[in-house]
Amino acid sequence: MRLSDHFYLHEMTRSQLATRHQIVNQPNATQIDALRHLCRDVMEPVRWHFGVPIVPSSGFRCLTLNRLLGSQDISKHCLGEAVDFEIIGVRNFCLAHWMAQNLVFDQLILEYPQVDDGRAGWVHVSCRGAGNRGQCLTWRQNGYIGGLPKLKRVHEKFPTAQKT
Repeated sequence: MRLSDHFYLHEMTRSQLATRHQIVNQPNATQIDALRHLCRDVMEPVRWHFGVPIVPSSGFRCLTLNRLLGSQDISKHCLGEAVDFEIIGVRNFCLAHWMAQNLVFDQLILEYPQVDDGRAGWVHVSCRGAGNRGQCLTWRQNGYIGGLPKLKRVHEKFPTAQKT
């Protein structure tokens, strides 16, 4: 099932952990609608701007899978409102900053970044139908920090867009 121009339900629900544990990670109609909104309003603009395919590492998670991962029951992944991803060839610092400046979202979290490696970690983003907070956080091993780390180089601030 196509959720948007470039994203499909199977890639937003795929989980190696669910497969290993024989967990059916299938969203209901409300969660599918939330995934459509997330793909249309967040993932598509990212895909369009950077001009390369994006493979989500974690999208929708049923409650059983979410608990197995050690995540909280209130995770937006369980509602179909969140996705974790990286883009090959794009530093996660740059990706997070571009998203913060150009998209409407509820939470944007740069997870496990390393000062000397802009590709380390991944980006988590959630988006609701309405009432998005635009909150930016950084998650390090010792907890959340408000905001995103500063970019070191001016050219990192504005990644080059590629047309597809």
